[in-house]
Amino acid sequence: MDVNQPTGTQSQAEALAQAEALGLRYGSGAEPARGPWNDVIATLVSHRSVRGFRPDALPEGTLETLVAAAQSASTSSNLQTWSVVAVTDPAKKAALAKIANNQKHIEQCPLFLVWLADVSRNERLGIEEAVTLETIPHFETYLVAAIDAALAAQNATVAAESLGLSMVYIGALRNNPVEVGKLLELPPGAMGVFGMC
Repeated sequence: MDVNQPTGTQSQAEALAQAEALGLRYGSGAEPARGPWNDVIATLVSHRSVRGFRPDALPEGTLETLVAAAQSASTSSNLQTWSVVAVTDPAKKAALAKIANNQKHIEQCPLFLVWLADVSRNERLGIEEAVTLETIPHFETYLVAAIDAALAAQNATVAAESLGLSMVYIGALRNNPVEVGKLLELPPGAMGVFGMC
């Protein structure tokens, strides 16, 4: 197969033109040069944030597929210092929407994922093995956990979009991380860094 030929239903020229039209993504005269192309790149280039959702349930097994994709993301030192909480309960979604400046799409979407920087699991494992994990209280450990959560979420995003699903990230969950933690009953050492409709 020639990598310079499109392999999916959307050619490179069509995808780049669509991305440009959706938001002037590249700026006039700054469009990327044509290069290797395939279905994955077409999916990535066609990304856009969507803030309106139908109430339809997702196909069975979608959550598991997205989590499997997320678990396949790169992770620092293979620590897996992230977790994700799936929220479908309307009352909890409404409370999360309120925390996030009343973003109604949180209530509309059939599945809301809260991505966590989570060192609690490793801390519990250390306690079980009677081993002190010296890195747990350091800022670097939190930063690694937040980055790992972002990498995992981006894998889930690409997986969702490859299945024809739309999404949007919700950074405003950080408006009140303590309230998010209480609402989701998070253990100490776990913090919601962003959500995803």
